[in-house]
Amino acid sequence: MHPAFSVIFLTTLIGAGQGLFLALYTGQVYAFFHLLPEQADGGFYAIGSLIALLLLIGGLVASFFHLGHPERAWRSAAKWRTSWLSREVIVLPAFMGVVFLYGVAHSLGWHAPLVTLGTLTLDATMVLGVLGTLLCFALFICTAMIYACLKFLQEWHSPLTVVNYLLLGSASGFTLATAYSVYAAPDLVGFYGKWAMVITLLALVTRAASLARNARLKPKSTLQTAIGVRHGQIVQKSQGFMGGSFNTREFFHGKGAALLRSVKWVFLVLVFALPLLLLAGGLSSSLSGLLFAAFLVQYMGLLAERWFFFAQANHPQNLYYQTIS
Repeated sequence: MHPAFSVIFLTTLIGAGQGLFLALYTGQVYAFFHLLPEQADGGFYAIGSLIALLLLIGGLVASFFHLGHPERAWRSAAKWRTSWLSREVIVLPAFMGVVFLYGVAHSLGWHAPLVTLGTLTLDATMVLGVLGTLLCFALFICTAMIYACLKFLQEWHSPLTVVNYLLLGSASGFTLATAYSVYAAPDLVGFYGKWAMVITLLALVTRAASLARNARLKPKSTLQTAIGVRHGQIVQKSQGFMGGSFNTREFFHGKGAALLRSVKWVFLVLVFALPLLLLAGGLSSSLSGLLFAAFLVQYMGLLAERWFFFAQANHPQNLYYQTIS
């Protein structure tokens, strides 16, 4: 497939925003059970929510650049019963709204008891955190299923697509939380840093599994089935028309196999190997610069990973346009 940079930025930015929110609420839950120091003034969660919201807004803005008619974007929510894209369009702003309220609740100190569950008493921030977490996971599923539900693109049609979207977004969010806590909550740096390393390692395992799976795939279609001719030896001599078309531009990236292999190794290093080394070095030496570098390197790697994700998907129609693919 032809990777659209607007979609690449959309999925990586909202993934980092989702991961950061999960990191913030995870820290609050640990503090609620007295497993971590509490952040008394709420500023840590409020500013963190603002950062997450800015990332989500950035992803939303990027999404408009791959729309032919942005003024009709509201119509994309109409088919929510059958379309994962429509569900994403609904869940994303709902999640953004809850993240906003979560930050406001912390900044204004809405800590009055709101819900009682047995011996547990939850205030507005905890309730909003639960709702935000549910919407966050729903958004991960909706975004990933846009691609995982396409049976004719074998590289995407796998539960690993959903798992990888969730883990890669969470890894970048927890890595960002580690860097953020250096200045906002130094006593949480170790907590977030260790979680970031664990999630990054899990993401490495599942992404490597998807790469191994895709390497073993055998196309279900052939050139013979693409054009309906059973002859054993078929060679396309020309694309059949003078210029390109939507089919020749949008369903193939136009790059060689060597570049794809290079991008694969680049993102494996930038998303997994280097961030793990930088996180380990930053946590052991207390050098905050390494922790900031870990997030920047990992995000750059995620851009390459998402480009590879789209480019690796081999659309069956490319069998017909052999001379341009």
